[in-house]
Amino acid sequence: MDFEMERFISALIDRSPPHALVHLQLVLIPVAIAFLIAFPVAVLLTRNKFMRYTDRVMTFFNMGQTIPPLAIIAIFFPFLGLGREPALFALTIYALLPIGRNTLAGLKGVPQEVKEAARGVGMSEWQMLMRVEIPLSMPVVMAGVKISVVLTSGTAALGALVGGGGMGAVIFAGIDFFRAELIVAGTLVIGGIAIVLDRILTLVDYMLTPPHMKV
Repeated sequence: MDFEMERFISALIDRSPPHALVHLQLVLIPVAIAFLIAFPVAVLLTRNKFMRYTDRVMTFFNMGQTIPPLAIIAIFFPFLGLGREPALFALTIYALLPIGRNTLAGLKGVPQEVKEAARGVGMSEWQMLMRVEIPLSMPVVMAGVKISVVLTSGTAALGALVGGGGMGAVIFAGIDFFRAELIVAGTLVIGGIAIVLDRILTLVDYMLTPPHMKV
């Protein structure tokens, strides 16, 4: 493949921005939905009443990472068809595991003596969860969210294969027409999106982390 700098700059400046906005949606929407599902489910699994379901739920989350997103789209094609919606659905399932696993690990990692101290000052189970367990587990939870964002940023490129758009459309156009400029431009933008979102989430993580745990 030939590489022309002018065409590369044009692809980066003129062609990429609208696709980048769509790609951003393909990352943020699934991760947000996955968080709204995986976080409360993982919290419930740390309660005595629901602990027995942990293995089954985590197996389901693991399947979301094991089965390729395109296979998930194929399974649900009769119901969802093609386009952005099935891509969002598949990416949401793909994003569940890191958030659920890290939330579970973070909550289980809260020292028992800290919980006992919270009970000793008269906190209810709900107060202890909201004021002690969740704040202390937040760095681990946010690490899971960041992993999910980075993984979804790369995987979202496959959404273009089913009409979902995003930077994958630029990359696959480059593959189809043997244009290295498009492939490199698409790859750089996807990497840039992942890095920017990771930095933003790192700032959010710092703001949510209790003062005594900040480095």
